Amino acid sequence: MNNLNNQINNYLEYCQYQKRLDDKSLKAYRIDLGQFSQQYMKTRITEITSDMLESYITILNKTYKPKTVKRKIASLKAFFSYLEYKDYIEKNPFNKVKTKFREPIILPKTIPLYTVETFLATIYKQQKEANTIYQKRNALRDAAVIELLFATGLRISELCSLRKNDIDLFDQTVLVYGKGSKERRIQIGNDDVIKILKQYKKEYEVEIENCNYFFANQSGQKLSDQAVRRMINKYSSIAAIDLHITPHMFRHTFATSLLEADVDIRYIQEMLGHSSINITQIYTHVAMSKQRDILINKHPRKDFHI
Repeated sequence: MNNLNNQINNYLEYCQYQKRLDDKSLKAYRIDLGQFSQQYMKTRITEITSDMLESYITILNKTYKPKTVKRKIASLKAFFSYLEYKDYIEKNPFNKVKTKFREPIILPKTIPLYTVETFLATIYKQQKEANTIYQKRNALRDAAVIELLFATGLRISELCSLRKNDIDLFDQTVLVYGKGSKERRIQIGNDDVIKILKQYKKEYEVEIENCNYFFANQSGQKLSDQAVRRMINKYSSIAAIDLHITPHMFRHTFATSLLEADVDIRYIQEMLGHSSINITQIYTHVAMSKQRDILINKHPRKDFHI
């Protein structure tokens, strides 16, 4: 029972069926714990010491960026807490390990609003001028996908995981299952977005029924993250947009635009599904155009006559 690999497998099973972690979290745990196991494959779990953990963290710091190291250490900490909770180890060696990170602040990349407008206009133009029914249907779905991404700030994984009943076009709301299986409901506040979603749902009714997901491809299968990325690259190329646009940039643009429109950051936190407002506050670094406008037009120095 002290075998490290066996305990890791037991823990992953515990995470999947008792903690009900999502697939991405499980994949990350499997990778992180698997790497640790390779380093100490012949070591019994009761023999793992604080010094060994510190040596392993040193190896991680030499190999990966701070954000990745932080995640891998979090995976290990959770695993050893489980071992302690299950009484497989008498003392948790992580209790004597201190870690400190200095992560560089990486500002979220946003899309200029005129570029978003150009991007959407390009999709609608492709739909209007499509030569075949297949192309027309593709462009209709693509417009619905991008409109919803920008209207709600969903993560790409959340959008692709939407079930057919998660979008209520009568109440104009989206039920989202975010990280850690946390639920949130987001209002769709634009009539044009509702209109394109209704058109898409009517046109793709058969495909949606076949796969039980709201966004489907023309083969009746769930739309994948990669398909959305390819879609974005395609329309960026057609529109001759130089900026490399990713799905997550629509989320960043959604949040930053709301912040610049004086929306309370706590509402933005709720809409984005962030567990902590500290995560949402990264957008305050981005909203410089709003700050510039305030200081130019609202600062009392402008009224001085000297």
